[in-house]
Formats: sequence, structure tokens, C-alpha cells
Amino acid sequence: MQRLMHCSIMDLKLIVAIADAGNMTKGGAVCFLAPSTASLRVKHLEQVIGTKLFKREARGVSPTRAGQIMVDHCRRCLGELEAMHAGLVPFSKDVHAQIAIYANSSAIASFLPGDLQSFLKAHPKARITLEEHVSRDILTAVVEGRADIGILTQAEPHADLVYFPYKEDEIVLLLDASEQWEEGVSMSFLDSLRFPFVSQQNGSAIHSFLLAKASELGKRVDVRIQVAGFAAVASMVRSGAGVAIVPRSALKTINCDGLQVIVLRDAWAKRTLNLCARRDVLGPRSYVSALLDLLRQGYARDTAVD
Repeated sequence: MQRLMHCSIMDLKLIVAIADAGNMTKGGAVCFLAPSTASLRVKHLEQVIGTKLFKREARGVSPTRAGQIMVDHCRRCLGELEAMHAGLVPFSKDVHAQIAIYANSSAIASFLPGDLQSFLKAHPKARITLEEHVSRDILTAVVEGRADIGILTQAEPHADLVYFPYKEDEIVLLLDASEQWEEGVSMSFLDSLRFPFVSQQNGSAIHSFLLAKASELGKRVDVRIQVAGFAAVASMVRSGAGVAIVPRSALKTINCDGLQVIVLRDAWAKRTLNLCARRDVLGPRSYVSALLDLLRQGYARDTAVD
């Protein structure tokens, strides 16, 4: 019968430390363990598993194939423990509120940083969890209570929800400056699909949006390359890798030299970002209400300027 494997957190840290240091003694020292103690812990794990985790070399040790698998799992376990700790910290006595916000990519990249900075200065003991999602998932999360505030383009009527306008934005097409396109002339999204695309990575809100819009037209997107972040997308377009769909608001913080910004003729390209929250979390002493009030002030200022 296979023996059950029991690993302490110290065992996990030790395996990673030895692998990173390439040395049993140095790895043990990182974990404040004597060389003999570190060696005994590793030997015990090897006996339970039934195979060597490290092989001795001229200048130290290196993981065996089994050892590398062990190291990878240890890293993930330690990462999950850190994530658990980070998730629980906001509920300590020194934190007055934990606010979960689900938002789309343009809100996170362009609008929220400054607004959240202002809020956290005014409420230093509040903590915010911010996640990027597509509109349909944001709406579901707010309804189910997993998110306190949603920022989305859809404003579907719901008895338990309230909506407020947040920002005006527009989806535009980025084109390499070397492409022959008449200045000031718009393009339909359908026409843009003849080009290969640069897109953000799978799971990002803007990538999912792009694929969904193409699917509505009965088309597929030729995604040539996927990268993380709008700045990287712009760099790839500039290199001639393809075209890209991005929020106009994102262009304020990235280098647009060597790029053409093409207006899309599609009605959905111009959009209002809406704030969404459940009625039952609002109140005069609610941190969610305080944050919503601050976010709504931005829209009032923007429209007053216009």
C-alpha cells in the first residue's frame, strides 16, 4: 500500500529553497535549518515518495525529474497559501471595509487608478479587490453578491440593482502607420476582420469581446499574436504584426507613435461604462456608497465640461 505523504509548510519551503539555491546547506539556511536537519527532512520525503528528489553534482544539487515536479507543486501550494493570507487580511480588526469591484478592461486600464487612489486616501483602512471580467460575468457577480460594484457596458434592468453612468468611451482600431488608409476615414469591424489581429491574452475582457463580436457576424478572428496589456498590443501593431481593437481611453497612457487610430462605424463602438450595485448594500454609512459617490462625481464633471 502506498504511504500517504504528509508535508509541512516548512517542507514545501525547504524544497523550493534548495532548488533555488542549488545547494542543500544554503537552502536549509534560508529556512533557518541546520544542514543535518534539512538533509533529514529531504530524505524523509524521498522515502515516502519512493524516489530521489535531488541529485548531487560537483557544485551542489539539482532536482531530479520527480524533484522538479515536486518543486513546481510546492511553489503552487505556497502561492495559494499567500493568496489565502492576502484574502483574509482585509477582515482583520485594522481594516474597516473590503470592497470587491468587477470591471472591464478599459475601466481598469484607464479610469479606475486615479479614482481609487482618491478613495483610498480618504479611507485608508478600506481594502479593494479589483478583477477584470466581461460584462455578463460582472452582472452575475453583482447579483450574486460576489462583487459589491460592477463597471460594465450593459445596463440590464434588475429589481435588485441600481445603475449610474461612469464614463464615456469608444472602441477604435489600431493600424500600423505604414498601411495605406485615408486619414479620417472610418472602417467597419467586419472590414477589419480581413487583417490578422494582435489581441490580449485568453480570458481578458477585451479579447472575449472581440471574439464575441466576430461570432455575431458569423466570422472568426485571425489572432496572429496575443500579449498582455494595451502597451504591448500597440507595440506589436507598430511592428506590423496585425491590427488591434482597443478602447480609446487606453491610448492616453501608451505610445501611439507610428500608429493610425481608425474610428469604427459600428454602433457598439461608442459606449457608456455604467456603475452597478445591489440596492441592499447602499446606505449613508456604507463604504460602497462612498465609493460609488466618488465615481459618479467624475461623470458629472466630465459631462459638465462637455
